[in-house]
Amino acid sequence: RFGSDELKKQFLIPTIAGDFVACLGISEAGAGSDVANIKTTAVRKGDEYVVNGGKMWTTSGCQADWMCLLANTSDGPPHRNKSLICLPMNLPGVHVAKKIDKLGMRSSDTAQIFFEDVRVPSKNLIGEEGKGFMYQMLQFQEERLWGVATVLTPLEATIQETIDYTRQRKAFDRPVLHNQAVHFRLAELATEVELLRSLLYRTVALYVEGKDVTKFASMAKLKAGRLAREVTDSCLQFWGGMGFTSEVLVSRFYRDLRLMSIGGGTDETMLSIICKYMETLPSK
Repeated sequence: RFGSDELKKQFLIPTIAGDFVACLGISEAGAGSDVANIKTTAVRKGDEYVVNGGKMWTTSGCQADWMCLLANTSDGPPHRNKSLICLPMNLPGVHVAKKIDKLGMRSSDTAQIFFEDVRVPSKNLIGEEGKGFMYQMLQFQEERLWGVATVLTPLEATIQETIDYTRQRKAFDRPVLHNQAVHFRLAELATEVELLRSLLYRTVALYVEGKDVTKFASMAKLKAGRLAREVTDSCLQFWGGMGFTSEVLVSRFYRDLRLMSIGGGTDETMLSIICKYMETLPSK
């Protein structure tokens, strides 16, 4: 959207083709959802940026060929002093410190990365200097809607597999599903999933029309994270002891989907954004 033709050719095209793996360098040890508080710097020296600092929770960071890096390029206000830079991961001074051992999403590598006087060509700047925070916030809206979309099918699968299991599993001489507490609860959860789908569709339709969907995207992301916890927790309970093993899909979704309330902006960040648009957030 904002990169030069040269950057698109060098980084974007091979990434889409699957020849390159990309990673996003935003979060830091002291700045997750609080993006404005990042400390990594990229100081302009001649026709290069010299990068120092570090990134945390970097998905695919252990195998990435390049990083889309958000760094402070000036000492100005925190929302206007950041820039996005394409940073090749094979440059001297890039240190992948460790692969983080996670509760869920274990099939993806998540890295902690440090930069020590990493020299990046200034032509690798995406768009204009100082507009990185704004560019990143635009991307976050799409990421949050994508997150909501990706959670719908796992939630449906969790409910359906629970129906199938409780229909054949017997307790006290009758299928577990025949307990009103079970089939009523599954009906409630299925209803909530459909409501989330409707909110997502409405938000996407407005986004396609070019409208500001920040409030609705935040609402959908908040609801998706909370519903993911509610559905997987309720359904796991109906699996009994089997639900506490690693052999069934519901236990994997219980672990993996917990990230939905954290990654891409926490529930609390979503609530703050919603309150801001409702004009109920106290001013600083």
